[in-house]
This record gives sequence, C-alpha cells and structure tokens, in this order.
Amino acid sequence: MHRHVDAAPGIRLWVEERGPADAPPLLLIMGAQASGVGWPDPFVDLLAAHHRVIRYDHRDTGRSTWAFDEHPYPITQLAADAVTVLDACGADRAHVVGLSLGGMLAQLLLADHPDRLRTATLLGTQALSSTPYVRPDGVAVPVEELPGIDPRVLELWARPVPPDLELEAELDRRVEHWRLLSGDVLPFDAAYTRAFERGIIEHTGHHRTNTAHGRADVSGMDRTRGLARNEVPTLVISAPAEPVFPPPHPQHLAQVIRGARLVEIPGMGHALPPAVHAPLAAAILEHSRS
Repeated sequence: MHRHVDAAPGIRLWVEERGPADAPPLLLIMGAQASGVGWPDPFVDLLAAHHRVIRYDHRDTGRSTWAFDEHPYPITQLAADAVTVLDACGADRAHVVGLSLGGMLAQLLLADHPDRLRTATLLGTQALSSTPYVRPDGVAVPVEELPGIDPRVLELWARPVPPDLELEAELDRRVEHWRLLSGDVLPFDAAYTRAFERGIIEHTGHHRTNTAHGRADVSGMDRTRGLARNEVPTLVISAPAEPVFPPPHPQHLAQVIRGARLVEIPGMGHALPPAVHAPLAAAILEHSRS
C-alpha cells in the first residue's frame, strides 16, 4: 500500500507500507538523493515477514515533491519528515533503520525523539559526535583525523552531470557509481545494478538528477551529548569494504552511542547487493527482537 502524506505546505512525501498491518512498525530511512525504493524489494520483503515495513521518498527524491529551490530546508528537516511519516502511519514507536545520510537522520531521532524509537540500526554512516575515537591500543583519534571518502568516489561525485543526459547514458553513470560504492570485495553485478536503477527511474517517472541534499544546510547536527545519553537499543553495522565511511567509523559510532553494539556484514560496502540481503536482514531482525 502506498500513498502521499503532507509534510509541509506544498510538500508531499510518497510513503509505502508492506507487511502485516498488526506487526511492529519498522521505518527505513534512505541516504542522500536516494528514494525509498533504493531499499531493494527482496530485502524489504525479508523484513516484512516480521514487521510492518515503512519506506518513503525524501523530499526532492522519487515521487515526493521536488521543490528545494522554492522551499529550501536544512538537513535536520529530513529528520522531522521521518517523524511526520511515523505520525501519518499511526506508528507511535518504531524500529528505525538508516543508511548513509539516513543513518545520520536516525541519530537525530535517537537524540531528539527517543520516545518514538523501539530500536535503531545504523549502517554506512558517521557519528554526529565530536568525541574522539579510541583505538584498541588506547590512543584517542580526533574525529577530523578519521579516514575520509575514497578518492575515486570523490572524483566521480565532482563530475558535473549534463542536464540533457539521455537515459542509457544516465544508467551508465549510475552503474559506475554503484561499482565504486559497492567496494572491492564482493563481485559486482552490473546487469543487476542497471535493472535496479531502471526500476528506480520508472518509480520516479524521469531520470533527472537532483542536488538538493548536497546544497541543504548541514548546521546544527551535532548530537554528542544526546548520543552519550542514549537508552534506545542501537545496532551499528560494520561494512569492511565501505568506501564512504570506512572503518573505524562504525567502531567510533559504537563507542559514542551509549549501549550500542557492533555487527559486521562480511564483504559489505556502501550498497545493498543481493549478497548482503540475508545477513543484513537477519542482523536487523535479531536486533528488533531485543
């Protein structure tokens, strides 16, 4: 079942619910510039066997309103949108899973709306905390000295995307993007990725790109104190092949979020290929029963 919900005057969000209506709700929060159907259907179905899974398109993605230039907003507004989605779905408290920027939004929810979360699972993201990372040998590493994004990814992100790029050329670009984001461990299936992105384009209705989230104000996101006081059961997924927030970012997250525990998904990068669906879903389902 899918529908649109009003997030603000002139702003509507596409929302889908899947799974038993009386099952515990589980909210999936995607990353920057990514629509809710970036969560692959087979993976969502694994979770929906035990949960009422809610996924949605951020504003300026998918079938939600694209209007950043007329209605600019800070990144923190996207966390408020997640609460709006929960309200619209009648979910007083939900399990929340966030990927990349979605993992940062989940941290904002942990700090600002802990009463709305049953559990949280964070993957492919960085800590919204200024607390240093403490290495196994006891040495403290300032946050700004943690490893950065793979230069190959940064180079691709820096390339301008022609506004008149034809569909097949845009698919070529997206496949190249996911080849890098998937990391260098698991085999990369270009045909699967192309078909997956074609489905996202069909969902959206066009293949234009949007830079809204990259232009949105990122101030006011530090939650050092709130995360240190956390009482919501929190799982951090460690992806050893992660090229955007490589280790020890997951280890840092598990340190700064009070009570968090760490689980590694072998071979995983910054993507959700079929090889990680079962182990990732199993980790989330086990955590949601905690």
